[in-house]
Amino acid sequence: MNTLQTLVQRHKAGGNNGIYAVCSAHPLVIEAAFSQALDDNSVLLIEATSNQVDQFGGYTGMTPIDFRHFVLAMAEQFNFPTENLILGGDHLGPNRWQHLTATDAMVNADDLITAYVAAGFKKIHLDCSMSCADDPMPLSDEIVAERAARLGAIAEKTAIASFGYSDLVYVIGTEVPVPGGAAETLNTVEVTSPQAAMKTIETHQRAFTEAGIADCWTRVVGLVVQPGVEFDHTGVIDYCPEKANQLSGVVDSFPHMVFEAHSTDYQTHAAYRQLVQDHFAILKVGPALTFAMREALFNLCEIEAEIIPKAHCSNLRECIEAQMCEAPQHWQKYYHGNESEQRFSRCFSFSDRMRYYWPDSVINQAQATLFRNLSRVDIPLPLLSQYMPQQFQHLREGLISSDPKALVLDTIRQVLRAYSQACTEKLIAEV
Repeated sequence: MNTLQTLVQRHKAGGNNGIYAVCSAHPLVIEAAFSQALDDNSVLLIEATSNQVDQFGGYTGMTPIDFRHFVLAMAEQFNFPTENLILGGDHLGPNRWQHLTATDAMVNADDLITAYVAAGFKKIHLDCSMSCADDPMPLSDEIVAERAARLGAIAEKTAIASFGYSDLVYVIGTEVPVPGGAAETLNTVEVTSPQAAMKTIETHQRAFTEAGIADCWTRVVGLVVQPGVEFDHTGVIDYCPEKANQLSGVVDSFPHMVFEAHSTDYQTHAAYRQLVQDHFAILKVGPALTFAMREALFNLCEIEAEIIPKAHCSNLRECIEAQMCEAPQHWQKYYHGNESEQRFSRCFSFSDRMRYYWPDSVINQAQATLFRNLSRVDIPLPLLSQYMPQQFQHLREGLISSDPKALVLDTIRQVLRAYSQACTEKLIAEV
């Protein structure tokens, strides 16, 4: 039985356990995730998204096998047991090629699935909910399920050809309401109805049978729905259990399945615990991790400006702003308003489109200069207290060092700790 199947079975048996998925390719985020999982002695699920990593390189420049090698190299560096590591692929389908006809987009999606599975990814999110250039909008549940099953059949065939067997697990569905495309406001986000969730399950199960892969239906461990959590540039919709109460019971009828909750970034600690208790046992986190990293790096820039001569400063903030303005394709469609409002969003938005720019070599050089500058001096404690109070406290307690990288990693782990605590707690009824 796949590790994720075992985790799901524990949850279905009454344990209030879950697992969080780290959706990032940034080395500092991955290092922080390994450190957290080592301290917890837990399984670590790391996921790549279809726009981040694909057969052509995605925005990170990595193919699925590149991403696998990257993660495994870091696992070896930090002595992380690979048997506790799971790689997943998120929103795998025609997402990257919506501008093409459905025929052409699905050919690319076929190759995408093949590349992920052949590279050793074990958790596959089949998402064909998006309309292509010649598709109606929205797509019917039947078309979405038929395309997902087509990709599932390719995944099964690839796994058997590559490894002699398939122990893949699948996630189906999407958190985006079927009409799609409209920008949701933070005053109202629609919770998926129980009827819509059931229809997603039923149409996919039927499509799996018609595609000849009915035997792997019990390996569908997750259903993506909208539990009523969301964030935009400056606000967050908090989880309200009473609004998702009826939805929560849908998976009770499926012994192999829990919910997978996307866009859980920036929720409260209590919300994470409640989500897991309500069977949203797979929690996805992405932008909140690079947002925390950015906060830490910018706070270090403030410290740097106080103690390092200006001529020798890294100018990391200015460097990132310049690169984002020079290559606006990753944020221009998302950040609106006047020049000042766009500048604010580029820097501080919860959606963190800045994460697309960290692989840039010029930005990496500036970050290296920042770390080098602050590694050569003793950071004054009053400045650390001023700009990074939580890390100041951890330093005083002897939990971390004042090395700038250690300060950044600890800031990222503040986010991971909340997820870890929610996923490892048990129901009182179990005790």
